Amino acid sequence: MAVADQETIRANWRVFVACAVVTLSSFQYGVDFGLIGGLQAMQGFLEIFGFRAPNTPLGWNLTTERQQLISSLMTLGAFISSGGAGFLAIKLGRKHCIWLSCLLCAVSNIIMMTTESIEALYAGRFINGLANGGFMTFAQLYIQESSPAKYRGLFLTTFQFGTSFGTLIGTIVDWATSKRPGKSAYLIPLGIIYIVPSIITVGLFFIPESPRWLLLKGRREEGVKSLARLRPDGADVEDEASVICAAILKEQELASSVGFLDVFRNPIDRRRTIIAVCGVTSQAATGSMFIIAYKAYFFGMAKVADPFAMSCVLSTIGLLALVMNSLVVVRYGRRRVMLMSGLTLCGILQLIIAITYDKNPGTKVTGKVLVALSCLYMMSYNGMVAPYAWLTGGEMPSQRLRSFTFGISAAVGFFMAWLTQFTAPYFINPSALNWGPRYGYIWFPASIVTAVWVFFFLPEVKGRTLEEVDEMFEAKIPARKFRQYVCVGPLGAAEMKLSRVNTQEQVKGEEHIEDKEVAESTAVQK
Repeated sequence: MAVADQETIRANWRVFVACAVVTLSSFQYGVDFGLIGGLQAMQGFLEIFGFRAPNTPLGWNLTTERQQLISSLMTLGAFISSGGAGFLAIKLGRKHCIWLSCLLCAVSNIIMMTTESIEALYAGRFINGLANGGFMTFAQLYIQESSPAKYRGLFLTTFQFGTSFGTLIGTIVDWATSKRPGKSAYLIPLGIIYIVPSIITVGLFFIPESPRWLLLKGRREEGVKSLARLRPDGADVEDEASVICAAILKEQELASSVGFLDVFRNPIDRRRTIIAVCGVTSQAATGSMFIIAYKAYFFGMAKVADPFAMSCVLSTIGLLALVMNSLVVVRYGRRRVMLMSGLTLCGILQLIIAITYDKNPGTKVTGKVLVALSCLYMMSYNGMVAPYAWLTGGEMPSQRLRSFTFGISAAVGFFMAWLTQFTAPYFINPSALNWGPRYGYIWFPASIVTAVWVFFFLPEVKGRTLEEVDEMFEAKIPARKFRQYVCVGPLGAAEMKLSRVNTQEQVKGEEHIEDKEVAESTAVQK
C-alpha cells in the first residue's frame, strides 16, 4: 500500500474504532455533568435533599453548603484520581485503569440511587468523581499514545465532542423527567449512568493496549503487535516501533528515573509540565464550570422561561461548535491562535453577561439576552478553548513521564473546576451574595490574562509526532519558533551525535599527530 493510501481514514479504520471505544469515556463524563446539574433544579430531588422556599423562582432550594458539595465532590474525586494517575497508569496500563473507572462508576451509582441520606449522596458523588477522573485521564492517554500524528488532533477534538454530547443527552433526560412526581424524576436519569460503562467494559476486550506504554515497559514484541492492530495493512510498524524506542532510550539517557518528582527535576521536563498544566487549566480560566454545572439553576434564578429547555439549547449550541471545530482542527487549525482567540471571546462575553444583568436584572428581556449571550459563550468555549486545552496537556509531556505529567495537568484542571463549583454557590445563590450572572465580572480578567500567556509561552505542535515534540523541547526551541523548526528525528539525532563525536575524535587524532610531528622535528633540530 502506498504511503498516501495509508494515511486515509479508510486505511486507519482500526485505530478509529479503538479510539471510538475509548472516547465513550468522555461521553460518560458529560452525561454525569448534564444529569447532576439538572437534578438541583428538580422538585422531586429538592423534596428529599432540599427545602421549601416559596420566595424563590423554583419554589424549592438547596442550602449553599449542599449545593457546593453535590457539585464539587465529584470534581474533587476527579482531582484525586487524576493526580494519582501516573502511578496507576505506569503499573497497570491504560486499559485496566479504564476498567477500574467503570467499576467505580457502577459502585457510586448504586449508592446514589439507593439512599435518601445526604451524607451517602456525598460519598456517591465523591466515588463517582474518582471514576470520572480516571475516564478523562486514562482515555486521553490511550488516544495520545495510539493515534497517528495526522489524526491526533481530530481524535482529541472528538473526545471533547463526546463530553458535550453526553452533557446534551444528560440535559435532555433531565428535561424529560423533571416534571415527574417524586423520586422517579431523578432516579431515571441516574439509571442512565449504567449504560455507557457497560459498553466500554465489553469494548475494551476487542482493542489492544497502548503501544507506547508496552514499548516503555520493554515489551517490544507486544508493542509491535499492538501497533500492527492499530495501523493500516502493510504499514512499517517495526520502523515506527524503532523510532518510539529510540526516543524512549534517548530520554532515559538524559534522566533514567520515572516518578512524580521527575516532572519538575530538570529544566526541560519542568518547562513541559508547566505548559501542560497551564494548557489544561486554561479552560477553567473562562469560568466554564460556572456555566456548565449550574446552567439550569442559573437560568432558573435569572427568571429565564423554561430553564431546562434553555439548558438543552445551550448544550446543543456547544455541540455544533465542536462539530465545526473538528472540520478545522485537522486541516487548518493553528491551535495556539484558536485557543488565544477563544479565551478572549469567552472573557468578553462573560463581561457582557455580567453588565447586562447588572443594569436590568430579573426581566424577561434580560433573560432572553442572557440565553443568547450564553449560547455565544458556549460556541466560543467548545469551539476554540475546550478541545485545544486538553490537546495541549496531552501533547506536551515527554514519553517516559507522560502519565505523570498529564495526570498532574488533569488534576490541576479538575482542582480549578472544583474551586469554581465550590465557590460559585456563594456568588449566585439568593441565600448568599445573590450575584447571579454578575459572577461574570470575575472571569473576564482571568480569561484575558490566560490569553496573554498563550501568546508568549504556548508552542504550536500541530501535525508533529510525539517524538518530534520531544526533539524540539530537548533542543530548547523558543515557543514562537516551534512551527518553523525542522526535525531530524531521534534516529537522525543519534546519527548526528555520533557524527559529532567521530569528528571530534578525528580532530583530536589529527592534532595529536601534528603535535607528535612537531616534537620529532624539534628533537632533530636539537
